Amino acid sequence: MSVIAFLTPDSWLDEGSGPRYRRLQKRIEEGIGTDLLPPNAPLPPEREIAALTGLSRVTVRKAMQALVEQGAIVQKQGSGSFIADIAPRVEQSLSRLTSFTEDMARRGLKSESQWLERGMFMPSPEEVVTLALDPHAPVARIARLRVAGGRPMAIERASLPPDLLPDPTGVTRSLYEVLGRDGNRPERAIQKISAINLDAEDAALLGVPTGAAGLKIERTSYLPGGRVAEFTRSIYRGDAYDFVAELRLSDRQDQT
Repeated sequence: MSVIAFLTPDSWLDEGSGPRYRRLQKRIEEGIGTDLLPPNAPLPPEREIAALTGLSRVTVRKAMQALVEQGAIVQKQGSGSFIADIAPRVEQSLSRLTSFTEDMARRGLKSESQWLERGMFMPSPEEVVTLALDPHAPVARIARLRVAGGRPMAIERASLPPDLLPDPTGVTRSLYEVLGRDGNRPERAIQKISAINLDAEDAALLGVPTGAAGLKIERTSYLPGGRVAEFTRSIYRGDAYDFVAELRLSDRQDQT
């Protein structure tokens, strides 16, 4: 079935309730879900969809914008709208302390980094408190865009005490590999995960629309002796990751 035939109204436009732009949005989503609209397939221009369905250009544009925001379609300047080529989501365990490089290697994906910042800087108040630093001493920072399989996946901003990472430029691939060579690899961590909408800067780096769903993760990692080794703030694409945790029944059950 062609895209034109699929979008030609029969009963789908009059079924259900709610705004008419939602019905058009749902129709395109159904086409994507059943592979009638495969990845990279072009969609007709908005004016053509409006003429085909009898909807106003404003209504069609509203439906298309909603699909763009959820990542279902992409719009290319001068070329039109296309069904997004959505890559498989990555499942990330919350029970193992591993690096991004290790995670992607286990999945057979080649990982790369685009450096955003790397060096020694004066610490922020948050870094002073979290890493127990002298406020007048420097902090080691590395910030990078993490890419796997050619796809931007996450933005990582890590801060460490200067004695644990005296040369941030020495990190070329895995931070944990560098720390491990000096016997300073963290053994445990506490993570806080929050749902966010990406601002314009982070969205541009991750290749998604401004306001798209994302995950903000703050991680504090510890050495075997209990010292804080790393404070990392990461922004993950919401359409790329599923975080998975294994839960077990407690040995001591509440009897009240």
